[in-house]
Amino acid sequence: MMPGLTLAAAITVHERLCGSRSARPAFGPTMTLSIHSHIVYDYAQPTDVLVQVEAAMTPGQIIANPELWLTPARHFARVPAHDGLGERIWLQVEGRMELDYKAEIRVTREESDLGGLAAVEPHLLPGDVVDYLMPSRFCPSDRFEEFVLAEFGSLTGGSCVAAMRDWIAGHLSYVPGVSHAGTSATDTFVQRQGVCRDYAHLLITLVRAASIPARYASVYAPNVTPPDFHAVAEVFLDGIWHLVDPTGMARPSDIAIIGVGRDAADTAFLSSFGQAAFVEQFVKVERIS
Repeated sequence: MMPGLTLAAAITVHERLCGSRSARPAFGPTMTLSIHSHIVYDYAQPTDVLVQVEAAMTPGQIIANPELWLTPARHFARVPAHDGLGERIWLQVEGRMELDYKAEIRVTREESDLGGLAAVEPHLLPGDVVDYLMPSRFCPSDRFEEFVLAEFGSLTGGSCVAAMRDWIAGHLSYVPGVSHAGTSATDTFVQRQGVCRDYAHLLITLVRAASIPARYASVYAPNVTPPDFHAVAEVFLDGIWHLVDPTGMARPSDIAIIGVGRDAADTAFLSSFGQAAFVEQFVKVERIS
């Protein structure tokens, strides 16, 4: 079990570790979220399992009272997650694996008006951002360049991203069960339906096709229907990353980031390197202040 921190202690730790990393002040109107996720799988043979369910310590969110139970709790190691944002846990499991995570997250992230944000010219991008211009497994942005030029070519920066977000909202239907782990942004564009993962992949793909860096963020957020882990996009504008939820379910001010990556392949909450039998899962996120 992870040691708990009071909210005051968590703020002190957060400011010490994260205060110098933000390109601009990250503290605005605050909201506190109560998070509880519970996952159970069964493994017939010894299997390596990689887990990422804990909210990340990053500018814009402060973690208090974290509690993590793992059964069995042996044979595990913590490793940095993608881009060093958050952590993953390696487990070696045989039989029933039960995971239970609770925390309170104080979200202090500022909300920005997308329309007023400028794009950064590709040759001026920081080195760790450049990869997010490139196509990836679920986001083949090179296939969408002609469409983006025809549909959004008159727009730039945040105005372009906002128009893409609104286009997705107007052309896609949120339908659970119509997509699967292999569904790409191309599939979603054709089918015009999907869930948060698919919405995020399509927005990321369109944004990259406009030469704006975009990445996938696995998050917790209230009011997600049905309740589950949630997925949104982050876009790099005006020199920093900005959260955008193309489903419209969540706002940056009530999102707790778990991890980021090129697409869903980098941010799965659980990856089993062997056969796994799903038993049960629930995620509960509530605003408590």
